[in-house]
Amino acid sequence: MSMNRRRFLQFAGGSGLALLAPPKALAASPYQRLLILVELKGGNDGLNTLVPYADPGYARLRPTIGLARDAVLPVSEQAGFHPALEPLLPLWRDGSLAVLQGVGYPQPNLSHFRSIDIWDTASASSDYLDAGWLARVFAQSPPPANFAADAVALGSSDMGPLAGGRRMVVLGGGGNSAGGDMAAKFSRQARSLGQSGSADDKEIPAALRHVHAVEGDVRRAGERLVSVGAGLRTTFPDGNFGRTVRAGCEVLAGQGTQGGIAALRLTLSGFDTHQNQPGIHAALLKQLGEGLAALRSGLEELGLWQQTLVVTYAEFGRRAAENRSRGTDHGTASVHFAMGGAVRGGLYGQAPKLDQLDGNGNLSFAVDFRSVYATVLERWWQMESREVLRGRFPTLNFLA
Repeated sequence: MSMNRRRFLQFAGGSGLALLAPPKALAASPYQRLLILVELKGGNDGLNTLVPYADPGYARLRPTIGLARDAVLPVSEQAGFHPALEPLLPLWRDGSLAVLQGVGYPQPNLSHFRSIDIWDTASASSDYLDAGWLARVFAQSPPPANFAADAVALGSSDMGPLAGGRRMVVLGGGGNSAGGDMAAKFSRQARSLGQSGSADDKEIPAALRHVHAVEGDVRRAGERLVSVGAGLRTTFPDGNFGRTVRAGCEVLAGQGTQGGIAALRLTLSGFDTHQNQPGIHAALLKQLGEGLAALRSGLEELGLWQQTLVVTYAEFGRRAAENRSRGTDHGTASVHFAMGGAVRGGLYGQAPKLDQLDGNGNLSFAVDFRSVYATVLERWWQMESREVLRGRFPTLNFLA
């Protein structure tokens, strides 16, 4: 299990699952509406995701990695999806997929580590905050105490926007780890701690043995969070992201119709496409499109589609011009998706202005990413956003 001693102790006591002191339940919780964040780790190339095929600047900036006009899937007279995103067309056509254009922030930072920290903490580029933005949300407005956890992260071992929270759980790492397999392993190990004398010490990590004093609570958390073999009829795609989506749906399947977590964070890695981008990016977008389509199917099967909002995010986009290695370097503004039963489909934000790049050849942002978060807080969860986001940001109109 890819959970070291320090991380597990955070899970079991401090910034993980607060086993001994659950927060007070709210009389009327906004968290009957679920949020699913999908991280596109590495920085997704927005220009080859939503392709501005009608802009002559696109072919000029990307003579070898640009997509031909007849290859894209048009969603307007000016732009179209990468062909690998074909699984998303049914959501686009039925109006449950919103495309957010030009999402970024002022004074962008092009370091992976610093920029994702800015997104995870919802900070200005010049500020450094310790707690993730969702952790701050849950500290201000705690989810009900009877929830198994406030949030669960799958597909990556880092906490991201959940960092610093009290009842956050990470199930599974990145790389070749399968989200569902990691979730099942945690459940098995948690159950084994509750069976005195029956556990094989070689199979149980030292971190789990160290918290034997709270073994009953760990066991119950594992049993509630994981419903492996839940009998879902939905077919999930092969590959890491497909397994992560499956694991997320299995977590939700064990929660019942009232919901047992407030948020899920799923991660798809590999978007740092500095070289040989066309094939790599197409494979990633295929995973994304098929995974999001399967996620919708799973949520519908569980009766959760109408009460779930799915939003993608990444640390940055890519530079407008291709580089000499048939790839793209770190950039700024990018395209993101929002989907769900309550989403108003369509194009939001502003199309990229390829003739008005900044001095580094990067796109200007049109939508501050904190406006996306403000929309989640104010329009989805119907709570005040100013304190969490440390300022007022206009909301977007992609929710009914």
